[in-house]
Amino acid sequence: MSFWDLASNLAFLLVACSAVALAMWLATSQRAHGPAINACAAALFIAALWAFSVVGLGYANVATAFLGVAGNLAWLWMLYRLFGHGDRDKRLGPVRPMVLSLGLVELLQVALLFASARLSGFAEASVLLLQFGITFRLLFCIGALVLVHNLYASASAPARQGLRWPASALAVIWLYDLNFYTIAYLGDGLPVMLVELRSVALAVVVALLAMGTLRSKGELQFRPSRSFTFQSFSLLLIGAYLGVMVVIAQGLTYIGSDYDRILQTGFVLLASVLALTVLPSKKLRGWLRVTVSKNLFQHRYDYRAEWLRFTDTIGRAGPQAAPLPERIVQAVADITDSPAGLLLTPREEGGLALEARWQWRDIEVPALAIDALGARFLSDNQFIVDLDDVRAGEEVAVPEVATPRWLLEDELGWALVPLLHYERLVGVVVLARPAVARRLDWEDFDLLRVVGRQLASYLAERNSQNALGEAQQFDEFNRRIAFVMHDIKNLASQLSLLAGNAEKHADKPEFRADMILTLRNSTDKLQALLARLGRYGGHGAKDREEVALDSLLERIEAQYRGKHHIVLPQRAPCRVKADAESLEQALVHLVQNAIEASDEKSPVLLNLRSEGGSAIVEVVDSGAGMSPDFIRTRLFKPFHSSKPGGFGIGAFEARELVRAMGGQLDVESREGLGTRFMIRLPLSETADMIRTMNAKEQASEVA
Repeated sequence: MSFWDLASNLAFLLVACSAVALAMWLATSQRAHGPAINACAAALFIAALWAFSVVGLGYANVATAFLGVAGNLAWLWMLYRLFGHGDRDKRLGPVRPMVLSLGLVELLQVALLFASARLSGFAEASVLLLQFGITFRLLFCIGALVLVHNLYASASAPARQGLRWPASALAVIWLYDLNFYTIAYLGDGLPVMLVELRSVALAVVVALLAMGTLRSKGELQFRPSRSFTFQSFSLLLIGAYLGVMVVIAQGLTYIGSDYDRILQTGFVLLASVLALTVLPSKKLRGWLRVTVSKNLFQHRYDYRAEWLRFTDTIGRAGPQAAPLPERIVQAVADITDSPAGLLLTPREEGGLALEARWQWRDIEVPALAIDALGARFLSDNQFIVDLDDVRAGEEVAVPEVATPRWLLEDELGWALVPLLHYERLVGVVVLARPAVARRLDWEDFDLLRVVGRQLASYLAERNSQNALGEAQQFDEFNRRIAFVMHDIKNLASQLSLLAGNAEKHADKPEFRADMILTLRNSTDKLQALLARLGRYGGHGAKDREEVALDSLLERIEAQYRGKHHIVLPQRAPCRVKADAESLEQALVHLVQNAIEASDEKSPVLLNLRSEGGSAIVEVVDSGAGMSPDFIRTRLFKPFHSSKPGGFGIGAFEARELVRAMGGQLDVESREGLGTRFMIRLPLSETADMIRTMNAKEQASEVA
């Protein structure tokens, strides 16, 4: 025996004795504290047995190999116990699957030992089994080091003081093995020099554990970062993928043929193409995220990260930022990984209408998205609706009015999240189905309710600011109108005087007649304008008369004849009780807007039909259309005009005129397709019936 061999054996004996002494002290001393003391003692004792076996039987002996496997499993068990503290099931749950996977990888070494014993006479088989064993050890070392890093990086700051010693000891073991087996994999066999120096690594481990046990009495608490856990899990999957590639490639070499190089190259290319196709997939990343959150954490959400992302989305500003309604949809969709969403907000007539879309352009949303009864249900019950449960018939508590047909027919629709401000519904977010769909649970409901209330406050504040700004604009408008009315009144008086003087002093009868006719027409128009301005806001006070809508539409078509093509494809005879002058004025506003939105060659359609006791007049154009945001925030708001110098009161006045007559004005528009305005008025018979019923109710109240 050479001097080097004698020194190596002596080193192994000294380290083994030190390990046994430390293990016995840990198992019996009252000063030893921590959840991994027993596991640490067991690992040290098995490591000592392995060192004695190296000295007595040699490194290549089967018993020594079995003890090496047992030692790795013991160190892994110690690492697992270091994660535990307090409520053990909850603390150890996140790492249990990874520890089990690494344990199975290490147990494969036992199978390889049996196979090596059975195939000891076959040199090629022995070499292949050795390669498999080295590959499995590399996978084990990589996974174990990832766990060690996760243990230390995710622990609380006070716990790191006690964890640094055992974590350093485990890192020394597996870093040494990682280098050892990497050199073995790249070389022709196991490096003898590194085998003999293993006693030095083991001595460092014993020293670190001894210092850590004597100095550390702090508590260990594991708080893994979700992003770090996801990255660690992804790293393990990639490592397993690479391991499978190596194993299959070595297997192809072992089979042996004239085309083994071609087979290896083809397999590597195929596996690489598969990896490049699958790994970037959003669906795969979503599945990994859901799986890790579901199995490795007590709570699905990292609330700190969610809140930071939420505030960043809502707080964006500047010309490049999306409007607030779209950011509200995105803020809710990001929580559940939904790819798209809608925002429905209350209409003045009742019910909910579309205000904003976020990455969801192809869904058809009617003008009345959810009626008043559905909106009331969502407001009163604060119910977050899982549309998949509704489609399956499992959610009987949700009425049909809260989940309209257009929403259920689109399979992309996934959930409804009401936005409540002081128990008042200010909006509903419709979420699209995420790439990896799952069933919503109590944690989703709680988080979405909290976020919904916060977003509702932003919407309520925006609405208040808009109302205040509108009131200020009306005040300014009223002051301007007062001056305009004064000037027009003076002009009307002057024209009247001029007409009277011309009537007395004109010499030529022809000139006098033309001048009188022109001046009187101008005077009549100005007087009519003054009359309309004088009764602005009080249209309903004028007595209503029976109006034939088909004749009224024909007069409007004749008025624009020669200026623009107006088509009346559908004219069902309908008679309503209304103010003929105000109704004509409202229709002229809508027709004029349709003409200005259309090309010169594109006709404007005027349709008339009766439906359910009401007459419906439609003004349809095929112009550029309007966005949901424009319809919601600017179309029926005064002082918002797309025309230079316009007041923007045409559509607003048309709606107010129709409302004053007991009717309703709705609009449907799609950008690039056109716009349809719909005036709905009760037929004369229906109006008479309603008036009679109201009179009877008033008489009964007086009696």
